[in-house]
Amino acid sequence: QFRDDPAIVGGVAYLDGQPVTVIGVHKGKDLKECMHRNYGMPSPEGYRKALRLMKQAEKFKRPVITFVNTSGAFCGMEAEERGQGEAIARNLYEMSGLKVPVLCIMIGEGGSGGALALSVGNEVWMLENATYSILSPEGFASILWKDGRRAKEASGVMKITAQDLKALGVIEEIIPEYGMADQPALISISRYMKRHIKTFLKEIYYASIGKVFKEHYFVKYKHTEDLIQKQRGQKCMCYGGFYGFEKELCEKEWFGKGVEVPFEDFSIIVPNNY
Repeated sequence: QFRDDPAIVGGVAYLDGQPVTVIGVHKGKDLKECMHRNYGMPSPEGYRKALRLMKQAEKFKRPVITFVNTSGAFCGMEAEERGQGEAIARNLYEMSGLKVPVLCIMIGEGGSGGALALSVGNEVWMLENATYSILSPEGFASILWKDGRRAKEASGVMKITAQDLKALGVIEEIIPEYGMADQPALISISRYMKRHIKTFLKEIYYASIGKVFKEHYFVKYKHTEDLIQKQRGQKCMCYGGFYGFEKELCEKEWFGKGVEVPFEDFSIIVPNNY
């Protein structure tokens, strides 16, 4: 709606013949490219571009795979003027209701709402040395202790590593980096990711659709879509701090449908003791 955002790249790809929509954050490789791509900090138009690709994928029944590596959304005045908060919120809203499988992979930094706007998926994976957090450790320390120098202590409290988040149930899988994500290990990491992505698609997509065509199409396909939506919504609630309420939420008819929430159900979303 304003211009192209070089920080977000995406399009249609093929995984051994299977069409998928791939969306990623591009930080750049040298100083000139980093500046061009705003160091991987997306603007509102970047999130809107990603959403357009996701809605196109939904229309043509393509799975969505996102690769996230951002310290956070761009926080400049111009981004706020163009609706940064609305763009992030819109992505969260729309991704929770997509009727195709969504796989999100943290390949470096996963910072704040800027990362979450591309990470509402049926499963979230992380590279072994990646991070995923609500904000930077420096920002956390500045807010909580008024001392940004306590960032190292804050990072331990925040539980931002792949191992911590796997234990908390925020992510599903840790991708080994075979020492570190350098050039020699790149081929091994890529092969591991490809093999497991194919397994993910087979389990959540092919198996479900295959079952659909064996039985009554119209009834069962709607059921498959509902399961995909509810699983993704459950992940979103867990990250957002509603862990423990997601079971009750998922039982509601309106959950994951993108419709107005009945007034009597507000107490589930905003508990009395919240």
